[in-house]
Amino acid sequence: MAVYYLAKAQRDLGDSVGSRAGMQLVADGGGRLAPAARRGLVHLARLAGDFPAAHATAQTLGWAGRQHRVEGDILWPHGDMHRAADAYATARDQAEQHGVAGERATSQAQRAFVLAFIDPATADDELHLAEQLLTGLDLRATSFTGRIAALVRDAGALPSLEGARALRAEIRDTGITAAEGALELALAFHHAVQGDHDKVRAVIDRLRELTRSGDYAYYADLVHFMAGLPLQGPSTIRWTMSESDVRSSWRGLVEARQEHLLAGN
Repeated sequence: MAVYYLAKAQRDLGDSVGSRAGMQLVADGGGRLAPAARRGLVHLARLAGDFPAAHATAQTLGWAGRQHRVEGDILWPHGDMHRAADAYATARDQAEQHGVAGERATSQAQRAFVLAFIDPATADDELHLAEQLLTGLDLRATSFTGRIAALVRDAGALPSLEGARALRAEIRDTGITAAEGALELALAFHHAVQGDHDKVRAVIDRLRELTRSGDYAYYADLVHFMAGLPLQGPSTIRWTMSESDVRSSWRGLVEARQEHLLAGN
């Protein structure tokens, strides 16, 4: 148990090498936490940008390994927000059936996050549900997901970025790399919708610094795709579809939000 939770903390804090070693040890042991450790190994493959490997292993996880939530985590970086939202809803409902409150709240927060990119009105309702499910739970990373989802929901029309800056400082105090990367992605979406390429490039620079270890390096690629910018060189990311399809999906999200904002004026 101690090895698994140490490996989980190492992953959250950006020590993927240490996390991978610990997760592999627990997975090979075949004990009660082996399914969770196998899920951890899928997450590590995803963080490294090896989506085909992550997807293949995810299909073996079942409920014990939280398969549907993991599938959602693989789908949304490809811009496949509808299928990701469905996967998270299934994960939430399974968690409710099994009486696992933390998993239910986490899956719901992730569902709100992905829906925020495609349907701000629906995302607002989903965020309210996530907040209700978080009541009484101490899930810092999941709480950050909800707050980042609110930024995505309002992207293109944020009245001020002061809230985002305060959130960045709070996230940095916790050292949760995943949350900081997701926050930068949300800000990039906002700037891309506004067509501010200088600010988009500033986000790319921050992401490159944040992902120097190689984990979450695909976030910088996603920002290029959002803004319609060419990559600065060949990418090491392995997608489950063509890179051009992923680019088209993310650029389409930005264009859809621009049209949504125009229609509301």
